[in-house]
Amino acid sequence: MTIATTTSTRTGGNSFMRRAFDRMIEARSAQARRYVNGYLLSLDDATLAAHGYDRKQLEREGASTSAF
Repeated sequence: MTIATTTSTRTGGNSFMRRAFDRMIEARSAQARRYVNGYLLSLDDATLAAHGYDRKQLEREGASTSAF
């Protein structure tokens, strides 16, 4: 799953600050996905299936149990 986070400014160029901000958002989004996947992987298969998740897909996407 990829989230598009790039935006263009009125001048049409991407400044250093804009690119840095976009990278920070991408990193935090990936961190949040790993954290949520860690919780989802703690659930049983029946609960995951009832909510439309696949354990193998979650494992491929990665997981992190630490908030930092």
